[in-house]
Amino acid sequence: MEIIDKINKLKQERNAVILVHNYQRPEVQDIADYIGDSLGLSIAASKTDAKVIVFCGVDFMAETAAIISPDKTVLLPEVNAGCPMAEMIDVEKLKKLKSEHPGVPVVCYVNSSAAVKAESDICCTSANAVKVVKSLPNNEVIFIPDKFLGQYVQSQLPQKKLFLFDGYCPTHAKILPEHIARAQEAYPGVPVLVHPECRPETIAAADAALSTEGMMKFVKESPAREFLIGTETGIIYRMEKENPGKRFRPVTELAVCPNMKLTTQAGVLWSLEELETIVTVPKEIADRARVTIEKMIAIGRQD
Repeated sequence: MEIIDKINKLKQERNAVILVHNYQRPEVQDIADYIGDSLGLSIAASKTDAKVIVFCGVDFMAETAAIISPDKTVLLPEVNAGCPMAEMIDVEKLKKLKSEHPGVPVVCYVNSSAAVKAESDICCTSANAVKVVKSLPNNEVIFIPDKFLGQYVQSQLPQKKLFLFDGYCPTHAKILPEHIARAQEAYPGVPVLVHPECRPETIAAADAALSTEGMMKFVKESPAREFLIGTETGIIYRMEKENPGKRFRPVTELAVCPNMKLTTQAGVLWSLEELETIVTVPKEIADRARVTIEKMIAIGRQD
């Protein structure tokens, strides 16, 4: 408990909050002030009175928090925590795609760098991607960087034509239909929930494709007592804590994001002690990226 006591003491001294993504280690989830998906955490950061935000996730998430909350200090405890999918696309690749489809708006998944967001028209999350694309008056849309999420959106909106970038999440790409088949054989009748970053054939084999927060809502409200979960395995710890008496099993143990597991309690303590590593986004990029994020948040409020 000593390290947690030190963290809590420093949190008070620094006027800090700790934001933790659903895929983080259990020990890191245990010290969270807020736990959730990347955008939900960034919005929580913007609403808090804290001056320091410790973001336990990967780099693009901390960037998003810094963009939304330019008056706060945003710390990334593990500087090497990147996102392979976000790193698959850069501004030059996006500009090339835009030149191939002139005048077509760009919907950018939030799992991307600030610079890529700044070059886009509107952001989306896995929870609202269909809603965001549907909101656009255009029949054609460029969707970056996740081709699998893009294919899922396309399947839901056949009236639109999506031009996809060849990016993907390596962790979700490991979840295969045969994993679901084996899990269903072992646990017949148990609902299978997968993330829309999964392959189309994996989504087709599941009962529902949901964002992480969508999964949390589903398992809480469902009368089922057991679930098979097809996303990064870290979320199962939160599911078990918040749903006592229900049982959660990963579709496959292979669905582990090594970058999400880099952050530790010791890293959070160091981050608060040294006020490192501060995440900053150049103002010109931040101002443009903020517009794409705010457009997405506005769409999300329209029901």
